[in-house]
Amino acid sequence: MDFRHLGRSGLKISEITYGNWLTHGSQVENEAAIACVHAALDAGITTFDTADVYANTVAETVLGQALKGQRRESLEILTKVFGPIGPKQHNDTGLSRKHVLEACEGSLRRLGTDHIDLYQAHRYDYATPLEETMQAFADLVRQGKVLYVGVSEWTAEQLRAGHALAQQLGFQLISNQPQYSMLWRVIEEEVVPTSRELGVSQVVWSPIAQGVLTGKYVPGGQPPEGSRATDTKGGADMIKRFMRDDVLSRVQELKPVASDLGLSMAQLAVAWVLQNDNVATAIIGASRPEQVHDNAGAAGKTIPADALARIDAVLGDVVERDPAKTHESSPKQREV
Repeated sequence: MDFRHLGRSGLKISEITYGNWLTHGSQVENEAAIACVHAALDAGITTFDTADVYANTVAETVLGQALKGQRRESLEILTKVFGPIGPKQHNDTGLSRKHVLEACEGSLRRLGTDHIDLYQAHRYDYATPLEETMQAFADLVRQGKVLYVGVSEWTAEQLRAGHALAQQLGFQLISNQPQYSMLWRVIEEEVVPTSRELGVSQVVWSPIAQGVLTGKYVPGGQPPEGSRATDTKGGADMIKRFMRDDVLSRVQELKPVASDLGLSMAQLAVAWVLQNDNVATAIIGASRPEQVHDNAGAAGKTIPADALARIDAVLGDVVERDPAKTHESSPKQREV
């Protein structure tokens, strides 16, 4: 496993991160989830990403149980705050000072740790002054409950404003967690150049496009039983944007590229996002340990320029590049 600095900081994280968004506490049973975490540790992965909103806090609990007994100093535990949790009452969501501070305490308790390595604003909160949110993060840093601060799916303008406030308050904003894959490149035009300027790294989610880039979904065919596309607990909603025959046909054409490089399709997809020098780590998820080991095999792999050009030629106009999609990802009104 290779390691990369996160933003303009001294913190190093594994270039493959294990995440439990749609699996722990939801898609797979706890025993299988714990087996996947242990497989990640065996593969040299030290960085683990979750969020309090995943399975309404259950995912954090499962991750905490799975990491129990591990040397804490050898791990980087990442979690997030924003989405509605608990009974979803009026202050159970957003980035108000009240919710950020209370949510952090809950995450620490569920994860079984006294500090969070990277605490991330899961979305931008249009209902709370940014100054209030950043002051809450600054206080958590000073208390030692949070070591570093990041965000997720923020636009270039939001990153610039948050970064400036963080500097004024005496801490660093070092990361952004966007969706990024061969098929979803909306951060490349605005977010990535701004992040490079500010010293912010990308911690990218869905590098395999929810499994589409493995090639297991065939145009005109039924999704395999038990796959993300059949998950009624949320996975099917997220993947449907890619489940078009034109996209699936192009993905099938990537198989010779992967074969020529000696990579599986999943490894090709993960290695592709890691070619971007602004990407610190790619988050992988899994429902079986063997998936973890396959994805982790992308670590340290270099895709030559001619192969990158082949990928672009194959995918052509099915790639989503519109930078406005980042703005659309943050809800303009809270759910509660």
